[in-house]
Amino acid sequence: MSWPGVIKAYRPYLDVANVEPVTLQEGNTPLIPTPRLAHALGLPYCDLRIKYEGLNPTGSFKDRGMTAAITQALADGARSVICASTGNTAASAAAYAARAGLKCVVLIPQGKVAAGKLAGAIAYGAQVISIQGSFDDGLRLVREISMNSQIMLVNSINPYRLQGQKSAAFEICDELGNAPDWLCLPVGNAGNITAYWMGFTQYNAIGKAQNLPRLLGVQAAGAAPLVLGYPIEKPETIATAIRIGRPARGEEALIAAQDSKGRILSVTDDEILAAWKMLAEIEGIWVEPASAAGVAGLRKAATQNPHAYANKTIVCVLTGHGLKDPTTVMERAPVPLEIPAELDALQKAITG
Repeated sequence: MSWPGVIKAYRPYLDVANVEPVTLQEGNTPLIPTPRLAHALGLPYCDLRIKYEGLNPTGSFKDRGMTAAITQALADGARSVICASTGNTAASAAAYAARAGLKCVVLIPQGKVAAGKLAGAIAYGAQVISIQGSFDDGLRLVREISMNSQIMLVNSINPYRLQGQKSAAFEICDELGNAPDWLCLPVGNAGNITAYWMGFTQYNAIGKAQNLPRLLGVQAAGAAPLVLGYPIEKPETIATAIRIGRPARGEEALIAAQDSKGRILSVTDDEILAAWKMLAEIEGIWVEPASAAGVAGLRKAATQNPHAYANKTIVCVLTGHGLKDPTTVMERAPVPLEIPAELDALQKAITG
């Protein structure tokens, strides 16, 4: 049988309306073994896997939560949905709203959204509104308008988003036969780390996973309110997907990290870009910069305390595809070598 999407695949474990789901067959993303990357990170005896969420229909993990949020919105009689977004939520909400026949409105911070994400939201037919402010300003606005109108909010403060997103934890356990020792992932608005912990604890409670993982949540240094302990008014990082100064699920993320005996740390943009380059050049996996934060965090944490990660099963979640942000590559790419269309010139270029 073909994969039916996360709601049908895991319906007994999801608190979502029992109706025909709005789906693009999201989920069932690969868990890729990456032994060469493990070696490069100084963890040669680890079983390091990559959960490549960039292969969801709109190119990010947001599709898992959006299938649930839009399914519930339709079941509840909504005619339109709204979200604030740094890009991935906008594209996902627009696609699933289109699939459901609902109007979609997305608020984005002016000049702060990568081209691939903005293009997706526009292509799927959303009404895109650029605000003169941050993501956090946008989230405040959509919360306010959804309280006073018939438009449904589909950011991760919507509980159905977490119901869909926790399915990734189920998939990891199903494939490994248990939970990993560590799960490493980027943290922006903190819905995803909260959802993963929800999924792992649920599977553990019903006996489908014998252990619980330790969580390593990773923020960008310029947008690290959970590490610093206070909101960031003007967050700045190249990792646009996690450029968030007031995480909506921040408290829950901190509790999840603590309960798992894990931690949340921050990494610099240079550390994120180094991990981003390693993923592409060592393992052939291209992601948007924010997606590499989990790998960057693992690299930093393993340097600080290698014994905590040695000989462990570790999963790093890569949240979005590289095509979400092609500009970051092109701005750093060397100018292609130009030669005459002659064999001698080609031979010389190759051999130097």
